[in-house]
Amino acid sequence: MKLYNTLSRKKQDFMPLKDNTVRMYSCGPTVYNFAHIGNLRTYIFMDILRRVLRFNDFKILGVMNITDVGHLLSDADEGEDKMVKAAKEQKKSPEEISEFYTGVFFEDLEKLNIQKPEVIPKATEHIKEMIEFVKGLLDKGYAYEIADGIYFDIGKFSDYGKLSGLDLEEQIAGARVNVNEGKRHPADFALWKAASKEHIMQWPSPWGQGYPGWHIECSAMAKKYLGDTFDIHTGGVDHIPIHHENEIAQSFAQNGVPPSNFWMHGEFMLVDNGKMSKRLGNVYTISQLNEKGYSSLTFRYFCLNAHYRKKLNFSFEGLDGAKVALERLYAQISEHKNAPKTGINLQNYFDEFTNAVNDDLNIPKALGILWTMVKLDRAREIYDIALKMDKIFGLSLEKAESKKLSNQKEEIPNEILKLAAERLEAKKNKDYAKSDEIRKKISELGYTINDTAQGFEITKN
Repeated sequence: MKLYNTLSRKKQDFMPLKDNTVRMYSCGPTVYNFAHIGNLRTYIFMDILRRVLRFNDFKILGVMNITDVGHLLSDADEGEDKMVKAAKEQKKSPEEISEFYTGVFFEDLEKLNIQKPEVIPKATEHIKEMIEFVKGLLDKGYAYEIADGIYFDIGKFSDYGKLSGLDLEEQIAGARVNVNEGKRHPADFALWKAASKEHIMQWPSPWGQGYPGWHIECSAMAKKYLGDTFDIHTGGVDHIPIHHENEIAQSFAQNGVPPSNFWMHGEFMLVDNGKMSKRLGNVYTISQLNEKGYSSLTFRYFCLNAHYRKKLNFSFEGLDGAKVALERLYAQISEHKNAPKTGINLQNYFDEFTNAVNDDLNIPKALGILWTMVKLDRAREIYDIALKMDKIFGLSLEKAESKKLSNQKEEIPNEILKLAAERLEAKKNKDYAKSDEIRKKISELGYTINDTAQGFEITKN
């Protein structure tokens, strides 16, 4: 199995550092708003990686953090905390903001067949570990205190910039990082920020009331659950130049060893060949795609057609193509499911598929192999092999027989409609635990419910 390592800039043979268990850290969401489809592409990449690791008989200890404090609006440690800003705008407490958007995020993961990591720690529940981490860096001489907090001294870490190839002199000249007169170097980053009395998220520390920097969260939680060095760290390419660079520096300084053996990053999603931005009005959520008539798995299938290290251009024309292709795939799979066994030997297809997924997760090639196979004469063996492949694709091919083409309607039983109404009422009352419980019950009964502007839409699985 070969994986591309951002740190070495090449594909490398992968084996866990210890035993048969892959210890993996994935940067999770900052839960101040809805996750958009660009964010979710990164989590589909994380999910595919986890599925391929399991396919190779590895066990996984995966950690994905929930950032509910400390992520400032600027990479330069300036501006408001994103959680605090959202709380003010929506006139809710940070805890209410976190609870709501965390719930929606996990609903999105479930819709997309993304398997949750084994440990999902919240930043606010690990302040003690972060303070201890910062104290360690101060004791070792890698950090210093100024008026507005504790900062990491990148001048003490000679390998700073190794992950991204960052030129610090260019960074100064380009003024990407705003000048803080108290800092020793413009790129020194905050480990702990001092809080004013009015700041609504703060904790006591040896340096007074304050709150953690964004980067320290991941290092502290990774150390707690995975140890000083683990196997794989994942995230989006936007994390490379600052967030992950800073993680490497502070973790190596604290522990004396590299934090992760492999660093893996998913590329950006474009929209109509341009940048996705709220200002342009082209940021979409999974629920919005559902409202427009696209299933969540249509979006997953759309993402599988591009390698995770390649930019993916989103357009509704492209999504329409994915919708038609997925419906045709379900139809083909359904015919093989109902066909007799013929004795056909499909080992060569499965071997090619295995080679593709083990070559740095070449899912587009693996999907092409599935398509070639399903176009053969009808045979039950093809269905059986397709289900083995689907352990990686995550397209619910086992339900293919009940999938309906987009122009076919299905009458929804009263029992399901009643449950859907109860779920809607629970959501209105902010009883998200009950809402999740009802969604799962509806799913167990063979239906999928998607939220819409009008209320909800129900489809048969």
